[in-house]
Amino acid sequence: MVDVAAIFKAYDVRGVVPDQLDESVARATGAAFVEVLDVLAGPGAVVVGYDMRPSSPALAAAFAEGVTSTGADVIDIGLASTDQLYFASGRLDLPGAMFTASHNPAKYNGIKLCRAAAAPVGADSGLRDIADLVAKALTEGPATGSAAGHVTRKDLLTAYADHLHDLVDLSGIRPLTVVVDAGNGMGGHTVPAVFADGPVTIIPLYFELDGNFPNHEANPLDPKNLVDLQAKVRETGADLGLAFDGDADRCFVVDEQGDPISPSAITGAVAVRELAKHPGSTILHNLITSKAVPELVSEHGGVPVRTRVGHSNIKQKMAETDAVFGGEHSAHYYFRDFWRADTGMLAALHVLAALGEQDRPASERFAEYERYVASGELNNTVADQAATVAAIEDTYAGGDGISVDHLDGLTVSAGQWWFNVRASNTEPLLRLNVEAADRATMERVRDEVLALITGASVEEN
Repeated sequence: MVDVAAIFKAYDVRGVVPDQLDESVARATGAAFVEVLDVLAGPGAVVVGYDMRPSSPALAAAFAEGVTSTGADVIDIGLASTDQLYFASGRLDLPGAMFTASHNPAKYNGIKLCRAAAAPVGADSGLRDIADLVAKALTEGPATGSAAGHVTRKDLLTAYADHLHDLVDLSGIRPLTVVVDAGNGMGGHTVPAVFADGPVTIIPLYFELDGNFPNHEANPLDPKNLVDLQAKVRETGADLGLAFDGDADRCFVVDEQGDPISPSAITGAVAVRELAKHPGSTILHNLITSKAVPELVSEHGGVPVRTRVGHSNIKQKMAETDAVFGGEHSAHYYFRDFWRADTGMLAALHVLAALGEQDRPASERFAEYERYVASGELNNTVADQAATVAAIEDTYAGGDGISVDHLDGLTVSAGQWWFNVRASNTEPLLRLNVEAADRATMERVRDEVLALITGASVEEN
């Protein structure tokens, strides 16, 4: 019997195929999704998309069978990026399901679920109820519906590209040459549509859709997966490089020298652009983004709001504050004009606009948003997460000029540095991020905290 609890995480469904996630689970999830979201009493349909993984079409079809078994209809948009699915959910005002395991290795697959208009389905807003119904269906067998719904195929790729162009117009920028590494993921599907015309010349890397990832994992957060992009940018003399993850909802950027531009710097740059369009607006940033982000927001007349990590948290806070934009250090970027959903492609268009509207190279253009030195996220395996965090807090709390908060894990701040330690929800890990005014201070604080994490094996991402 499948351990349903093991594959239903805080924000989506994810597991090894077919050992954990198979067509029976997908079918049960489709039926449960309709019941929990009361689709039959509301919109009457669910929009479904899927990525390039070999298992995705069959899982999506099984999910659609589960939906239609209840009498609800399915709008099948076919191959899609996750942000294309969010676009479909927003444009059609329907709840949605995207079949993808994002940046994870080929053996995984998953389902990202959303309510109508791309609103999140989190652990406390429906996902646990869906998991309970799936577990019941797998044990007792699925309920039989009295009427079958219909599946309708709808191609929304061009409409998705047009909507992005409406939000960021590149027609007036100088010509740019950009290397794009799609990592054999869905960027190979969406990038050609978005950049079919205009002043940006794309040099493609690994645009062939292949969920076995024959070249490298589609996880640009890991530096080793940026090596090919960096080399191609230097070889071709391109103005910029972009790397998308497997489902193309995140975008990472390297400058003309092949050096990575921090997602915090991208957050700051996009925030400044959004504030120019919407003066005085609220901008969200999660608590592990650079301190430069709230500084930049305040300097440009905006209202910075600090949030917990995670897309459900960001989307909820965006709705509460009517924020125009939100950024995470993991390279998730959220836009009010995109139904508060995250889209790496829209962030990429902002980056290209910011670069192409002036004549400086990317390394100079985005340097103003890089003010501090960061450690990157360090994953530390520990025997007891809570006890380790408590020991760290005991060491620092009450120190001269030190403040502590628990918005998400433990954050300790001083004048020239800060660090955050958060427990993973799914693994026995602590995630450490450190930032300081200079490298020597960052390394000192980093090493002090790591020394307190006893028995840790450290892996930098």
